[in-house]
Amino acid sequence: MPKDGYSEEIEKEVGQAEGKLCTHRSAFSRASVIQAFLGSAPQLTLQLYICVLQQEITAARSFFMVLSLLSIVYGALRCNILAIKIKYDDYDVSVKPAAYLCIFMWRSFEIATRVTVLVLFSSVLQIWTLPVVLVNFFGFFFYPWILFWQSKSPFPENIEKALSRVGTTIVLCLLTFLYAGINMFCWSAVQVKLNDPDLINKSQNWYRLTVYYMLRFIENAFLLLMWYIYKTDIYLYVCAPLLVLQLLIGYCMAVLFMLVFYQFCHPCKKLFSSSISEGLLSCFKFLCFICKPPKSTILMDKTEVKSENTDEAWSSSKTIDSQKGNPHQSVSSNA
Repeated sequence: MPKDGYSEEIEKEVGQAEGKLCTHRSAFSRASVIQAFLGSAPQLTLQLYICVLQQEITAARSFFMVLSLLSIVYGALRCNILAIKIKYDDYDVSVKPAAYLCIFMWRSFEIATRVTVLVLFSSVLQIWTLPVVLVNFFGFFFYPWILFWQSKSPFPENIEKALSRVGTTIVLCLLTFLYAGINMFCWSAVQVKLNDPDLINKSQNWYRLTVYYMLRFIENAFLLLMWYIYKTDIYLYVCAPLLVLQLLIGYCMAVLFMLVFYQFCHPCKKLFSSSISEGLLSCFKFLCFICKPPKSTILMDKTEVKSENTDEAWSSSKTIDSQKGNPHQSVSSNA
């Protein structure tokens, strides 16, 4: 990696103990992610739901909810660092404290607002909670499989030599299960790609990131709107418009910290083919291009306006001529 204007190639000998230590660290990172999103995230949602229904927050319950939130944020942070190390495995990556701070604030706002929105919606529309959760979960669960079937790639056989085809399928299903569980609450920095030998998408796709956050913002706004319409008497002393505004602003704050991280604090931002600002600008141009009406309709509208103007001018000229002709007729009749 270039440093101080010079690129230098260094050869290192990695011992067996150091290799085992790296393996254990990687396993610990994956275990912390699994524990965060399959353990702490449902626990935090359930505890907050109970507090809302009972209209009471005890000290012990608030303490455990804060621990669960910190556990989820830590898992998301480890997921971000793990994604960076997987994508840039050939480089010596060092993450600065400013990057850790941006990731922590980004994930804290994103996860806290997402859990609160789900709890508010489920507290007033219990019947529709399960369809919303299932659509989100199965949508993210089948998305990597749909991309895999569209690529028409052969079934991955090199995950583990001791695994059979059935065992490999189970492992891949568990991987996509974890991927769906993460995306239920926040953006998964590690993107699953089943047709890749490493099962990880190492390219930086700004379009997918933009579409995810736009759709998630629309979904959160819709769920909050449903809560606002069907809220019950337990929210009698809650300023509903202010709460909705705070949650939407909180999610926007998460997006803001994410943009700051990718634009200024990412340890490998010099290796990006395009920056996050350029990617967002191209996405907005694409959306504007989609929303813009085609040129043919504009030309047809212009021709219709022109024809209407000519018809009006012709009709007005006829009326003027007729008005001019009327005095002559009256004079001749008088004569």
